Amino acid sequence: MQAHCEADGTRASAPTGFEAGFGPGFGRRTFATGLALSVLALAACAPRAKPPVAPVAPPPPVEKPVEVKPGETHRIAILVPLTGANAPVGISLANAASLALVDTNKQGVRLSSYDTAALGAAGAANRAIADGAQLILGPLLSADAAAIKAAAASKGITVLSFSNDAAIAGGNLFVLGFQPAQSVGRVVDYAASRGAKKFAGLVPDGVYGQRASVAFTRAVAQNSGQVVALTNFARTPAALPAAARKVTDFDARQKAATATTPTTRPDGTVAPASRATPPIAFEALLVADSGAIAAAFSPHLAKFGAAPGSYLLMGTELWNTEPGLGKSPALKGAVFAAVPDQRFQSMSRRYQARFGGTPSRLASLSYDSMLLAISAAGAQWQLGQIFPQAVLADQQGFAGVDGIFRFKGNIAERGLEVQQVTPQGFSTVSPAPTAF
Repeated sequence: MQAHCEADGTRASAPTGFEAGFGPGFGRRTFATGLALSVLALAACAPRAKPPVAPVAPPPPVEKPVEVKPGETHRIAILVPLTGANAPVGISLANAASLALVDTNKQGVRLSSYDTAALGAAGAANRAIADGAQLILGPLLSADAAAIKAAAASKGITVLSFSNDAAIAGGNLFVLGFQPAQSVGRVVDYAASRGAKKFAGLVPDGVYGQRASVAFTRAVAQNSGQVVALTNFARTPAALPAAARKVTDFDARQKAATATTPTTRPDGTVAPASRATPPIAFEALLVADSGAIAAAFSPHLAKFGAAPGSYLLMGTELWNTEPGLGKSPALKGAVFAAVPDQRFQSMSRRYQARFGGTPSRLASLSYDSMLLAISAAGAQWQLGQIFPQAVLADQQGFAGVDGIFRFKGNIAERGLEVQQVTPQGFSTVSPAPTAF
């Protein structure tokens, strides 16, 4: 049976997970963020015997939920791993959702947290539904989201998943996770606007690489560019040299090298004949992987004629979670597209003040999904009813910690900015749009 953390820190048997309750109230849909901290909200709890190793300090005890009658509160469930290997991220997600309630001081909303690691995704969803959940936030993993989709649909309950797997989107399940295809498309658009016409790509084996490849070729075509090389690679150090050799077309360039004739220098000595290898064919290169992998590619690319600075290096949204990339000379001037960071940094400071430690970068997903739910509570979302899915059809979109977003085909479409790697960190070279 799931453990419930009481305000005094003792453990009591309870089937509902961890809850934060608030009295009745109503507010018009808005994403303005306040700083009201008068109510102690949800803090995810781990079993006392084996507390998870998390990037945040153990949250404070959770106050006992305010007693409310059925139908007097909107009930939201968040399904995340609170124990096990993914507990650090799950705890950040749960705490960030709680922080959204505190920041807005929204009344009439109750948030309950369910541990997908302890209960299993389906078990957590069934328990949340039995407890009266009217909206589900999460799960984190794609397989978990797929596992609960049917159970939630049978009750008409909307699921706002934190996964980035676009393949599971549809019906009652919406995908909030950052999409590599959107990041790739945005950075290619930027490179094309800077004059790049010939593109090359290095993409990892696997689903992520496949989707990045499709997005890359499509974005280049939409910009009337040309993909001159697209190479897959295994994510091992031993595989990088061969991939660099292939994407630079080194062997063919060597065969096309022209020999020079011996020449006499002004001092009378003779310069020996040499072979001039044609330059690389691309002007911009996408490495659809982490910044660390891109940096590891650099010496191999240079060996085969693609020295840093001779092309525009492009990355993906993954780079946004690697603040130390500016320390790598190989990445100086490289660009990538991601959600804006300014509001996340502000949220992170409030998170640290309340819970201690630094939240996962994914914590913004639960914070923004909670803001979206709060904005609908009362006007579009009536008490005693399930969350109205029609709210998500608004094509003007929503504004949150990660900037503007809206749902197209049940997938969050986001306004992304382009950032450049500098020795001081990341610098915005193309701001995110403020409206769709």
